[in-house]
Amino acid sequence: LVQLMESGGGSVQAGGSLRVSCVVSGDTDTRYCMGWFRQTPGKERQGVANIDTGDGRTTYADYVKGRFTIAQDNAKNTVYLQMNSLKPEDTAIYYCAAESMISALSCDVYWLEASPPSADDGYWGQGLQVTVSS
Repeated sequence: LVQLMESGGGSVQAGGSLRVSCVVSGDTDTRYCMGWFRQTPGKERQGVANIDTGDGRTTYADYVKGRFTIAQDNAKNTVYLQMNSLKPEDTAIYYCAAESMISALSCDVYWLEASPPSADDGYWGQGLQVTVSS
């Protein structure tokens, strides 16, 4: 059973930084497309960034490029999202997701924006709150 456990987040003032982490447990040998998504009440879920755990290639949504960095630590089975220059509009619940590359086929902007994993073909964390005050 694969589980994703998120940690980090919290509250920060605009311009500040936060880092959120996602630890994968269970099947850690599989090559995944792993990503971060966010959602605020009344709005659609947004893709933020993803990473191919096999080759480390990353993709970012336009609204976080240059500010957020996704990275992995394979020894710790962990994916991080470093968020700098935070804005109030970054306030959301952030979710970690993973889908095997066999299922995802590609780990790119399409996966991030149009084809995130469903509950049947991927895994999701429980979500954590990030609040940015002005």
